[in-house]
Amino acid sequence: MIQTLLQEKYPVYTIAFDRSETSCKNVDDVIAHFKSRIDANPAVSYIGLFDHYAHTAALPNGVIGEGIRAAKNILFCFGKELPNPKVLAVRPRSIGVAEMEDGFVVTFLEAPNPAANEAMESWTKELRDRAED
Repeated sequence: MIQTLLQEKYPVYTIAFDRSETSCKNVDDVIAHFKSRIDANPAVSYIGLFDHYAHTAALPNGVIGEGIRAAKNILFCFGKELPNPKVLAVRPRSIGVAEMEDGFVVTFLEAPNPAANEAMESWTKELRDRAED
């Protein structure tokens, strides 16, 4: 898992893996994996799914990067505390999944809650459930 700054200000975690490294066959399988982890955690609330690829493809001037076959975001919230209104600016959470020709790219924005980051990183690393051929 790599942590980078997107546009020099957004801390983003990224992992890319080949199809041979996962039992997931498509973007929906990856999303189903995350949904099962969200549902299993009583402190996390599932919100919904956003098909970013379909949205962008439907726009008259929509542009989709080369090699992207599908792209979806799963939306959820780690909401054990609401200490002040400013916290609302960094919630809810989203994990993005892009299906590429040879594999998948999973990304998420760093959360202010270390436990949320640890959970999202763990869920993502679980996707590598097969040894490379």
